Amino acid sequence: MSANITKLVVMLEMQHAMNTKVHQQWFEQGFEWYRAIWVECAEMLDHYGWKWWKKQTPDTEQVILELVDIFHFGLSLRIDGETAFEQLASQLEQELAKPIKAGDFKETLELLASAAVTKREFDAHAFAGCMQQIGMSIDDLYRGYVGKNTLNFFRQDHGYKDGSYIKVWNGKEDNEHLVEVVKSLDTAHPDFKTQVYDGLKARYPA
Repeated sequence: MSANITKLVVMLEMQHAMNTKVHQQWFEQGFEWYRAIWVECAEMLDHYGWKWWKKQTPDTEQVILELVDIFHFGLSLRIDGETAFEQLASQLEQELAKPIKAGDFKETLELLASAAVTKREFDAHAFAGCMQQIGMSIDDLYRGYVGKNTLNFFRQDHGYKDGSYIKVWNGKEDNEHLVEVVKSLDTAHPDFKTQVYDGLKARYPA
């Protein structure tokens, strides 16, 4: 398998594991992942800026985080409980390698949202176009995805549901600690997600 397919398989496995925490047979429940995609697209436009009547500067870092969130929903749409993750990853790699772009980022984002609204699908071609226009690589996607997914698991394991989880440690929110942990690691390492979890655990107040 190529390096990108390997990363996509890891992300598919992690998404399935997280969704299973919500419902054991989640792919049979008909959750509206497509709706989550277009709602996120709309929210992302506010971070990118679309209002012509005032000066706005794109918050690139926040846009990338929103794209990572959309990818969570996109993976959930692709997992059907039958198709092997390796096959799904291969399909995604081929689609991501052929980005479709409109005139600018906003219009490409609307292609992604349109597919979610009208076809209830995840348009990986348009997603790749958004990535390209915002300067985001597959490695950036992988780093952001694994980090966010691992943080979600970490929160669940440390009392998020019962309210005992501590979100601010040593004057920083957990997502700030996450960024620092992820930046210190090699995304190509086979145990990258385990290292992210262990890095968070080492920082978390006992």
